[in-house]
Amino acid sequence: MSTAAAHPVAAVCQATATPDKEANFSACKRLVEEAKGRGASMVFLPEGFDYIGSSREETLALSESLAGDTISRYTQLARKLEVWLSLGGFHERGHEWETDRRIYNSHIIINDKGDVVSVYRKSHLFDVELPEKGVSLKESAFTIPGPSLVSPVQTPIGKVGLGICYDLRFPELSLALRHHGAEILTYPSAFTVATGAAHWEVLLRARAIETQCFVLAAAQVGRHHEKRSSHGHALAVDPWGEVLGDCGGESPGLALVEINLDRVGSTRRNMPVERHRRDTGFYRSVEET
Repeated sequence: MSTAAAHPVAAVCQATATPDKEANFSACKRLVEEAKGRGASMVFLPEGFDYIGSSREETLALSESLAGDTISRYTQLARKLEVWLSLGGFHERGHEWETDRRIYNSHIIINDKGDVVSVYRKSHLFDVELPEKGVSLKESAFTIPGPSLVSPVQTPIGKVGLGICYDLRFPELSLALRHHGAEILTYPSAFTVATGAAHWEVLLRARAIETQCFVLAAAQVGRHHEKRSSHGHALAVDPWGEVLGDCGGESPGLALVEINLDRVGSTRRNMPVERHRRDTGFYRSVEET
């Protein structure tokens, strides 16, 4: 008797990256292998899956191009296991690296043949000072904002729209992806402990509810080095806003979730917000009053 799921399965992963790229690859490879073994056709890894550096200098020194060793190893892994991968935030050397030493934060989709089919470069950079919460990060000090959104990618689990971490706070991005056919939105992240506790789940559920999409958010968890920790709680949310999987706030692991696209269709039919939405000019009309 077949035990295969009736619908395709996605694996949303949680990891604890450090500055040790080799250890990070081994840990992520184990997660991908486990996910594939448990029936996943697409595996989602978090932002900073490659590493999380302990200083600006280290972060830049460890970066690579898309043609480098790290992505090459993941394309081989995808091909060998015949699984799709969402690599949620890769430190990619910018096109002017030799002169400006700046990088992109890049979300890379690899298909089950090992081809890179899409690259989205994070467009909203996390420059936030919350002194009372002990949060101080300035991503723009070394990262170039991405030039544009990318079209949702057709995958075995549905049409996936790509975001990264701080992008979650900008509903315009999720609505734009929804308008272009997204059925699933992704927000691979390394949320801080303070902002994660306050905003992570509620924002992911809000994005799911307003777009009537599945939302898959792989996450970093725990202590990366002495200066940085992440909130965890890698999450899968359905188009009604219900949490289908939560990896918790303690340790690496994964959550498997069946992606039943009929849930997208029925949610949108029963509450057709897209049909009820006014044209973009209408929402700007407040400026003219």
